[in-house]
Amino acid sequence: MVFDADSVPDLSGKVALVTGGNNGLGFECVKTLSANGAHVIMAARNPSKARDAKSRILETQPDSSIDIVGLDLASLSSIKIAAEKVTSDYESLDILMNNAGLMALPEMKTEDGFEMQFGVNHLGHWALTSQLLPLVLKANKGRIVTTTSTAIYGAARIRANNPHMRGNYSAWGAYSHSKLANYYFAIGLHHLLRSAGSSTMSLLAHPGLSHTSLQVNTVEQGGGGSLAEYFKDLAAKNGMSAADGSLPQIRAAVDPRAKSGEFYTPRRPTKGDPVRRKPRRPFSSSQIKHLWNVSEAETGLKITI
Repeated sequence: MVFDADSVPDLSGKVALVTGGNNGLGFECVKTLSANGAHVIMAARNPSKARDAKSRILETQPDSSIDIVGLDLASLSSIKIAAEKVTSDYESLDILMNNAGLMALPEMKTEDGFEMQFGVNHLGHWALTSQLLPLVLKANKGRIVTTTSTAIYGAARIRANNPHMRGNYSAWGAYSHSKLANYYFAIGLHHLLRSAGSSTMSLLAHPGLSHTSLQVNTVEQGGGGSLAEYFKDLAAKNGMSAADGSLPQIRAAVDPRAKSGEFYTPRRPTKGDPVRRKPRRPFSSSQIKHLWNVSEAETGLKITI
């Protein structure tokens, strides 16, 4: 069976939060989830852009229920404020979509001194998930969907001794490392939830090659070199639309048959309808342990079931 936007079930009564919800894949997730009855929290760094994005959705979907929460994943203090607001406003959270991400930037630091890509793509989502997990656990079979990338194959391991690649920085290497962290985070969280006997699910998705502002931003930032220009042109010519690229993570979030630990990807390596795959990298308890230790030490936050 082909899964498309028409396959999304009725989500009335569900509450979802999407990081990076004002643009690209995140925008399409907010649009699709809200079109099918979910109340969606659009978490975004720029409030003005978030309001514009919400207005664009309401123009065609006037019945959509969308809230905006300011969230800068490069700031632990911003994440704490956002999590406190969501916790005070909502009793439970059915879907947490860890979608936002950066790719192949020049070497930069977050507000807390983390390497920017590892800091935003992984540590920011770790911090957010740890603080919102109690709400997801309260939901009936809540889901946490983490977006990764085929770039995981560009990283051999979690850099436990130097997670921020200080003195040995590579824009693409840091991106691959952050996406591998996303991968092991979702798989590790799945095993933790199962060990605790929880019905909450942790799932993975990757969008293939999607034509969004991600590639444009990489080129504008100047960290990705000639490879960034190549991917920008390739995505524009051969990539999927943002709407199609968002379907793997949407399917992970809403498919009634989905199970914790599953991985949703395009049917072909870079494009196609979303299908269920087995995670191709082998489960590594040591790598997950390294990631947990680094994440706890850097953020001061634990994942507690």
